[in-house]
Amino acid sequence: MAEVFGFPINNYSDEAQKCRSERLCPFQDLIKCTKDKAKDPLGVCTVYGEHIKDHAIICPMRLKQGNKIFADAATFFFPAGANWIPIEEVRLNDKKGKSAGNIDFVLAQYDNDGRIIDFGAIEIQSVYISGNVRTPFSEYMKNPQKWAKTNWSKEEYYPRADYLSSSRKRLVPQLIFKGTILKKWEKKIAVAVHDSFYNTLPRLPRVAREKADVAWMIYKLELDKNKNVFTLNADEIIYTELKPAIKKITTSNAGQIDDFLAYLQRKLKNKISIEK
Repeated sequence: MAEVFGFPINNYSDEAQKCRSERLCPFQDLIKCTKDKAKDPLGVCTVYGEHIKDHAIICPMRLKQGNKIFADAATFFFPAGANWIPIEEVRLNDKKGKSAGNIDFVLAQYDNDGRIIDFGAIEIQSVYISGNVRTPFSEYMKNPQKWAKTNWSKEEYYPRADYLSSSRKRLVPQLIFKGTILKKWEKKIAVAVHDSFYNTLPRLPRVAREKADVAWMIYKLELDKNKNVFTLNADEIIYTELKPAIKKITTSNAGQIDDFLAYLQRKLKNKISIEK
């Protein structure tokens, strides 16, 4: 684990200890964290990757730090100086009235009379994990200082980022079901992602901002050593069309069939050996 309730695991400041003891989320104006369980929230925001410098944001609320995502999306959706407001968890129905899912945030542009005149959709994509993060989290909460000195990386079911499931099982269906409707309405989508996640995607075909349906808003975490906190900073915004982006993410590059046959042969040999 890298961050718990908004702070690095080795941050023992009064603010960090307050967030841990009261289960507060500093990225949502210090309201109670409700991730996984309302009464016993799983307050893990970020986990380390294979190297200590790698991070994976596993809670979408982590990408809300400073509300940067709203300001960045507004520059894609609306003209400069527009009035806008984010509206959370908006249900989107298809033609038959069936739910196509909830939009994480709708950014609504309104006029001086408070009437909505335009809108765009924001999807926040964090990363799934494989393994069990609840157990190390629970142990950490009992004694943060002791836990921070313990090497849990060799433990069974230690949590690791599952980027493939995050893109193909979560992100792509979101873009297909919700994106298709928004595309029909000629409305745009902004996808907020952590740079470590975006870097696992295939190289997406870019277009000029004026032609884009989707803005990929990529953010990175940088450690402020003086305050011992991670700060979310904008890295890059990449513009694509919806359908080519979906096709690129869902198309696999074929490897060598001989390698696959050799793998099957080894599996068969092991199976025969076990049965004998």
